[in-house]
Amino acid sequence: MKTKAKQKVSIVTLGCSKNLVDSENIVTQLRASNIDADHNLGDAANDIVIVNTCGFIEAAKQESIDTILAYADQKEKGNLEKLYVTGCLSHRYREELETEIPEVDAFFGTMDLPALLNRFEADYKHELIGERITFTPPHYAYLKISEGCNRTCAFCAIPLMRGKHVSKPIEALVKETRGLAANGVKELILIAQELTYYGLDLYRERKLPDLIRALCRIEGIEWIRLHYAYPSKFPIEVLEVMAEEGKVCNYLDMPLQHASDSVLRAMRRQITNQEQLALIREAREIVPEIALRTTMLVGFPGETARDFAHLCEFVETVKFDRLGVFTYSHEDGTQAHKFSDDVPPQVKEERAETLMTIQRTISEEKNEDLIGSTLKVLIDRKEGGFYYGRSEYDSPEVDNEVIISAEHYLRVGDFVLAKITGATEYDLIAKPM
Repeated sequence: MKTKAKQKVSIVTLGCSKNLVDSENIVTQLRASNIDADHNLGDAANDIVIVNTCGFIEAAKQESIDTILAYADQKEKGNLEKLYVTGCLSHRYREELETEIPEVDAFFGTMDLPALLNRFEADYKHELIGERITFTPPHYAYLKISEGCNRTCAFCAIPLMRGKHVSKPIEALVKETRGLAANGVKELILIAQELTYYGLDLYRERKLPDLIRALCRIEGIEWIRLHYAYPSKFPIEVLEVMAEEGKVCNYLDMPLQHASDSVLRAMRRQITNQEQLALIREAREIVPEIALRTTMLVGFPGETARDFAHLCEFVETVKFDRLGVFTYSHEDGTQAHKFSDDVPPQVKEERAETLMTIQRTISEEKNEDLIGSTLKVLIDRKEGGFYYGRSEYDSPEVDNEVIISAEHYLRVGDFVLAKITGATEYDLIAKPM
């Protein structure tokens, strides 16, 4: 008698690195219950597919809906047995989605992991801290140090989908990191909706510096990178730890969003432009080699041509090492939704392109200044006739890469010293020393 083939569960992840960590945890929990689960294998026949959605801005919501519909169509054709949806979009619009896409077997919110596991007759296993399966290359991993956000930025829907800020205990994060290091992780990327708020809920004081110091003591971890720091009331001790601890990359991702005081007030950012400038100056004084990455938001309600000109001048003056731009998305439920979305879409796009044109020039100049220097490079992958790696000044997926000819034998996941021989707007050309 033939036995039924073991079903595969495939998870499709959309959105940010925080969602990726959630997907990793889902697969880890399922495998611990002897369920064959993996990442992004949803095209196999008779799969159970879980779509982990993003609902941050309109474009992300549309991508999530399109993905759900594509798998719903596969289910209708008999290629899937079950289809589940989780994540931010599902959390925020569950009732509407249940009505509009009845082919989905169940929708789950961002905090419904036990309920999702129950569909597979699996229980949540708390003892799996430190045993997370990762979908990133083996040499780097994301470490989510908290969930949710207590900030009240007018444009942001994240608190509606992720709830209030909840920090993970230092000892739990240390245990998780030890597990990652044991599996070969060398670069640890700390993520949260708001890094600098870490610890206030658990310890009644900001504890990010203490957490970083504890993680620096873990053998095997060589780089620790900081993402998503809020500028208002920024704990300067974080910069001091960066200057003192050799494992902490001279890199800080700190989204500022704007430079016009009137727009910053309307955004409820709790900081003035002069305070932002003072923080940037202090960061560069304490850590002279720091690479600053930021994100700007253009087209916010009421943003005038003068406001935008001020933002352009700010970017040209500060010369960020890395910069990304979003166009404003009018999200229901946010504080800004009561404003008129009065900047036309075409103007939003033009402003985003103008700002990125300014940044491309800055990036090219900074890269050209590196020609002749030697950098420590972590090799991420081999592709065609080249290796692609990163320096401590660059995060995976979003920043510059260092390109090295494959005529030199290198091993993916290793650190090498490389001399920079050429530069483009967003990449460096190098040869190993």
